Amino acid sequence: MGSVSARLEDLPLRPDLRGLQPYGAPQAPLPVALNVNENTHPVPEQVADDILDGIARALRDVNRYPDREFTALREGFAGYLGHGLTPDQIWAANGSNEVLQHLLQAFAGPGRTAFGFAPTYSMYPLLTRATGAEYVSGIRGVDYTLTAQDAAEQIERARPDVVFLCAPNNPTGTPLGLEVVEAVYAATDGIVIVDEAYQEFAPRDSRSALTLLPGRERLVVSRTMSKAFAFAGARVGYLAADPAIVDALRLVRLPYHLSALTQAAAVAALRHAPAMLAMVDEIVAQRDRISATLDALGYTPFESWTNFVLFSGVEDPRATWQALYDRGVLIRDVGIAHSLRVTAGTAEESTAFLDALASLGDGGAR
Repeated sequence: MGSVSARLEDLPLRPDLRGLQPYGAPQAPLPVALNVNENTHPVPEQVADDILDGIARALRDVNRYPDREFTALREGFAGYLGHGLTPDQIWAANGSNEVLQHLLQAFAGPGRTAFGFAPTYSMYPLLTRATGAEYVSGIRGVDYTLTAQDAAEQIERARPDVVFLCAPNNPTGTPLGLEVVEAVYAATDGIVIVDEAYQEFAPRDSRSALTLLPGRERLVVSRTMSKAFAFAGARVGYLAADPAIVDALRLVRLPYHLSALTQAAAVAALRHAPAMLAMVDEIVAQRDRISATLDALGYTPFESWTNFVLFSGVEDPRATWQALYDRGVLIRDVGIAHSLRVTAGTAEESTAFLDALASLGDGGAR
């Protein structure tokens, strides 16, 4: 028997979710996909073999629930991060988005607010509103930077319960000085989350916010395996914080939220951290090559400490995006005027993008 499908607006959806759009980066089977900041290099064969062996061993006990506390994985992350961190300071989930969701479920929610400096990661407001909290946007300087004084003053005015600091920032690539983190932390009694999803692409001598954790029980540093570790499809994110923060997240996580197969894959990948991270230098080289070539083509690339480049000087971003798409190259229109963002891929992918863009002439397509 046929039936008429209901429309979303016909359903008793929560009022605060009406009119919102889900996260929706374009997905298309194009030869060169450089739109979602993936690591486009494949996992090294020897590492993939070890991961497969770990998954095979986990499959023997897949009839049983996994380790609810993912002990081996937390030990692996603590060892990888260093800085004297211990497993009881580590939390992990299915991608860094779920890590952030757990934090919002524990410390935001109805009647509370979360704050981020726009433009920044588009999932922050989506995750915030999904937990019933209000999202408040601050502002950045004209070059997308933040100063400690300005950031602290904005936080003092807004008085949020949770603050997001994306460091380096997505979608702009902008670095964030630790003095900004310190000033924001001092300006609020809420939770301060430093999202370091792209930290591995920053200069080697740059300090991580992990160095600020001692004595700051409301500070959280989140990371992901999706980028530098080329593990986007495995969905593994994690954080470091005071053990009390980790205890709070146990209150909101679903039981056995990390599958045995996910744990096995991530533990194996961490055993090969040097091999997994060997491609970072090549990606950084391609990022800097893209920036230099964009500048030579008449565009304005912004400073980036990530695996992508935001560039302005695009006459018509939508038309240029479509023209590149028609040439088999997928990049990202992030909604910033006269700007587009491209992920640094392999040398061949970067060349394909640069050649396609150059073929469009000054300022891109019209």
